[in-house]
Amino acid sequence: MPKTLKEILEAGRDATQIVSDLKQKTIEVIPWSTLEKEYNPKKHPVMTDATYNSKTDRKGKERKVTRVILPWQKLAVRRMGALAFGIPVKRVYKPKDDRQKKAAAILESIYKRNHINSVNLERSKFLYASCEVVTIWYTQNVEGGAVYAGEKAPYKLRCKNYSPMKGDQLYPLFDEYDDMIALSVEYTRKEGTVSVTYFDTYTADQHYRWKASGTEWIEDMTPEPIKIGKINGVYGNRELPVWEEQSENVFEAEWTYSYNGNYVRKNSRPNWVVFCDPQDKVKIGQEKDDERLGRNVLKYPANAKAEYKTWDQSIESIKFHTSELKSNFFMGLQLPDMSQESMKQTPMSGEARKMMFLDAQQKVLDESCIWIEYFDRELSVVKAFACKMFPSYAEAFNALEVENVITPYTIREEGERITNYSNATGGKAVMSRRTAVSRLGMVDDVDEEIKLIEDEEKVDMFDEPTE
Repeated sequence: MPKTLKEILEAGRDATQIVSDLKQKTIEVIPWSTLEKEYNPKKHPVMTDATYNSKTDRKGKERKVTRVILPWQKLAVRRMGALAFGIPVKRVYKPKDDRQKKAAAILESIYKRNHINSVNLERSKFLYASCEVVTIWYTQNVEGGAVYAGEKAPYKLRCKNYSPMKGDQLYPLFDEYDDMIALSVEYTRKEGTVSVTYFDTYTADQHYRWKASGTEWIEDMTPEPIKIGKINGVYGNRELPVWEEQSENVFEAEWTYSYNGNYVRKNSRPNWVVFCDPQDKVKIGQEKDDERLGRNVLKYPANAKAEYKTWDQSIESIKFHTSELKSNFFMGLQLPDMSQESMKQTPMSGEARKMMFLDAQQKVLDESCIWIEYFDRELSVVKAFACKMFPSYAEAFNALEVENVITPYTIREEGERITNYSNATGGKAVMSRRTAVSRLGMVDDVDEEIKLIEDEEKVDMFDEPTE
């Protein structure tokens, strides 16, 4: 029977044993040490295989082998992040009164002050490559406090991402109902010239920290209370990296290119061949090496023939093999090949290019189930902090409905769509002004923007024309 959180953190227990119990993961995640061998092209087999090394010939000259690497796994991570978050995640607030409108403005200001769009791109990289990511939200005391949407707060709210890609170790602890009851992060800090390892644990009411001392752990601080009533962090994981089981195809393409490179290096220089009978004596290399000479004069027997001979290689078969591997890589992952070279080779209309993203949009929708849960959990944490920072708006924060919307990246031609809809209605309006301003997404307060537009129209109406 596994220990409960209360039993693990029981007062008087040995710190090393506590940390050991908190490290007991109930979920299986592929270690980063394994994933990095696929993600980092410098650790691919073509670079690390001990049997594929340079050789020395009889004369002592080193014959280097060709090594071609293909960073397709990195490309898949970047491309998936761009497809999911190239169009920033939109938080749709549904306020029912003025106080909830103010609460929505404060929440949006908190997100923007934390550069949430950049944070999303960073953690997409962490999740898609290392299969794990944690975001911890915390308060920071600043002189004079902080201001969000015109409201002053006693401190600043910050967030930080942790991932095995950065050398961090993540340890979520779940109960029998799969509810997270503790979230621990092991990380290393540089203090002067010494690297120190810490182990932080966050529960619904306490923040603990231990420090490594040799092979043991010691308590580094008195547990701090967490006043928001919940774990101030969010954890996300996935079973496989975004490139899934495609690494073997990448390695195959690398070996093909590398072996071909060896042959090209050895045979690319043309050979000068003289065809003659065995009894004929032909001297080669006797011509003068002088750039000022207009021509070279070579003397051979009457029946001799001399010409350059180059290596006949089946280039097409190599191109076909590697192009098929690349095509299968992107097709299997439902990612569009958006490279400049691919776009040049495949001329198509703008409408056809839009259709290229259909498969990718389905992929983003599949992935969004992880992110929506992640963002909803994060929103509850931010709301809880906001209630403590702005207690007069606590009821408004709790009552405010917010929806996180992920929009898959696509090629947009809004002008064409609007024209088509307008023509279909005989030139009449196809949506209200409020809906148009809201869908445009360029202002925070839709109602205030409409009021400003109407005020400007009133001014223009009463302005008399000047001669």
